[in-house]
Amino acid sequence: MTIVLLRNARLIDPETGTETDGSLLIENGVIRAVGSAVDTPAKDIKSIDCNGKVLAPGIIDIGVKVCEPGERHKESFKTAGQAAAAGGVTTIVTRPDTLPAIDTPETLEFTRRRANEAAPVNVLTMAALTKGRDGREMTEIGFLLDAGAVGFTDCDRVVTDTKVLTRALSYARSLGALVMGHPQDPGLSKGAAATSGKFASLRGLPAVSPMAERMALDRDIALIEMTGVRYHFDQITTGRALPALRRAKDNGLDITAGTSIHHLTLNEFDVADYRTFFKVKPPLRAEDDRQLIVEAVRDGLIDIICSMHTPQDEESKRLPFEEAASGAVGLETLLPAALRLYHSGDLDLPTLFRALSLNPAKRLGLAAGRLTVGASADLVLFDPDAPFVVDRFKLHSKSKNTPFDGTRMQGKVMRTFVAGREVYEG
Repeated sequence: MTIVLLRNARLIDPETGTETDGSLLIENGVIRAVGSAVDTPAKDIKSIDCNGKVLAPGIIDIGVKVCEPGERHKESFKTAGQAAAAGGVTTIVTRPDTLPAIDTPETLEFTRRRANEAAPVNVLTMAALTKGRDGREMTEIGFLLDAGAVGFTDCDRVVTDTKVLTRALSYARSLGALVMGHPQDPGLSKGAAATSGKFASLRGLPAVSPMAERMALDRDIALIEMTGVRYHFDQITTGRALPALRRAKDNGLDITAGTSIHHLTLNEFDVADYRTFFKVKPPLRAEDDRQLIVEAVRDGLIDIICSMHTPQDEESKRLPFEEAASGAVGLETLLPAALRLYHSGDLDLPTLFRALSLNPAKRLGLAAGRLTVGASADLVLFDPDAPFVVDRFKLHSKSKNTPFDGTRMQGKVMRTFVAGREVYEG
C-alpha cells in the first residue's frame, strides 16, 4: 500500500485538545507518525501539500437513516456513502427504522453486505431493540450482536411498556450491549409539529412542551440505574433536560448523550412560513434552549453531535406542515453547519471534533477519532473559511430535504480518507 504524507496542515487532535502545525504519515491504513517533524521513508511516498488547511479525524455520525431495505428511492447505501465522503464523514452508524425494521440477523446481514458493496465509507449498523420496533417483545440481542450490531434502538418509537423495556435493558446489560433511546414522552409528543409557546400558537401548529423530553429522560434514567445498562440518549434538545442528565452522570451511570446539528444551529423561528424542510423530530426549540445545548456541548455534558440524517422524498414534504414527514438530510451539511459554532466563537475546533469524532469513537470502541500513532487513518482535510451557498440539488443524497438550502455557509471538504484511502476529493 502506498505511503501517504500529508504535510503543512493544521492538525486538530480532540484527544489532547490541541491545534498545531505539522504533518501526518499514513501507512497500511493507520497513522504512523504525526507532528511538526515527521521522518519519512526514502521511497514510494505520495506527498500531499495541505496548504495550511485543517486536518482532523473523520466524523463518526451516529443515527444515520439509510433507507435500505424498503425505501431505496429515498436513500441507498451508495448515495449515503457518497454524501458522507463529501461531508467528511468517515463512519456512519445506521438506524434500524427501515421497512422492514432491522430486527433479525438475516436483515442485518443484508444491510452489512449492501453497505460493503456500495459505500466508500465505514458503515456500522444498529439493530432494533424490540421486534418490529413495536415495543412488545425484545429482539434476539445476542444473535444480533454476533451478526455485527453495534447497538440497539427503536429510534423514535419509544417503548411504553416499562416491563418489556426493563427486560430488554437487563439482557443488553448482561451482554455488554449499547442501547440508544429517544427521550420524548410519546403521549405528549404524539402529533406535535412544533415546540409549545407563543410562536406555535401564532402559527396554529400542534405543539409539545419541552417537558416531554424531561419526563422521558427521567424515566429512562431510573431504568438505567436499575439495570446498569450502557445507554446513549440520541438527542437532548432542551435546557429542561440538562440538570437531570448532569445528575445521572455525576451518579456514575454509564450514560452518554447526543444532539443533532439542526438543534444546535437552528431554532423554532426558522420554521417561518411553514417551511417543511425545518420539520424535524423533536421539533426545533426556542433560542434559549439552543444556546443552553451549545453550552452543554462545550462543557462536555452533551458528548456527541450527529446529523440525524433522515431522508424524505418530495411527496412527503410537499404537504401542510402538520402533515408533512419529519426529518432532514445532514451528512453533507453536518461539518459546515458545525463550523457555524466555530466562526461564532462558541466552540473551538478541538472541542467540535471531540463531539464529532472522538466521543463517538470512544462510545463505540473504535480505533479512530484521534490523531495518534496507531489510530485508523480516517481523516478529513477541509478549509474552514471557504464560503459557498448550499444547493440542495447538488447534494449526493437521493433526497434533498435540507433546511440549509440556499444558505450561505463556510467550510468546504477538500479530501476525505478512510483507512488511508482517499474516498473524496473536492
